[in-house]
Amino acid sequence: MKRFRPAGALPVSITPDDAQWKFSGLFVSKTPTTFLDELKGCEGALVPLNARELTVQINEQTFKLNGRLGVFAGPTDWLYVPRNAEVKVVGEGEVALATAKSDHDFPAAYIPALNEVEVRGAGNATRIVRPFMHPDNFSHAHRLMAVEVITPDGNWSSYPPHRHDGVGNCAVNNEEIYYFRIGDRESLHGSKNGWGFHRTYSAPEDEGAPFDDSLIIRDGDIYLVDRGYHGPCVAAPGYPMYYLNVLAGEERTMAFCDDPVHAWVRESWSGQRPDSRAKEMR
Repeated sequence: MKRFRPAGALPVSITPDDAQWKFSGLFVSKTPTTFLDELKGCEGALVPLNARELTVQINEQTFKLNGRLGVFAGPTDWLYVPRNAEVKVVGEGEVALATAKSDHDFPAAYIPALNEVEVRGAGNATRIVRPFMHPDNFSHAHRLMAVEVITPDGNWSSYPPHRHDGVGNCAVNNEEIYYFRIGDRESLHGSKNGWGFHRTYSAPEDEGAPFDDSLIIRDGDIYLVDRGYHGPCVAAPGYPMYYLNVLAGEERTMAFCDDPVHAWVRESWSGQRPDSRAKEMR
């Protein structure tokens, strides 16, 4: 399996077949654009990345999206897309279509921007989570889940390392896609100069081929997590990190299992304050 996908020219296309797994997919495209084959047998979430005032036709229905100037500008409104739909997007900018294989039918839906964010962690492990399609916030889906994470520059996120691969005593099994954007002091969307780190490594009880990926991440890179502990994601000083997490599995849950070696870190946060910058971020 090719887990790391360096940034390239748009469009981005990751299907379950391409990823060599069962459910999760991701497509990133400039607009105007049409999605058709991408949704065969799949439900989806259409998310503006740096696009405003979009007109979206889903089958016979028409929706308007306010969008945003970039992923670091704040949360966005978005659309739930039913399986087997044809989607036409008119406007200028970039959009993401997160998908998951499904055999359930839910109607198309417009969802306003979720302005309440979650501040997770403490100290230099503070990060901001926009849980727009977390199962606790959005139940109108079969398998698909998605959240956005903003890591202030110099901070760590996806930490302690955790997994949801169905291996050993970790019962939850989700396929997960990380789509990264790296900002800077002036950019609301992405910076060609920005960078960070990401690590994913196999659990000791995993009977598959062992691996330990410790990677430099740049704007637009993608990482596919089929198994193993993932984390941390580290934003270099001066360059905040964004990632869109797309998850899907047989059960619609975002439960996880911490690496027991590092689980004590989560407990230590009770005695620390969150990064003060989190109050200013959305």
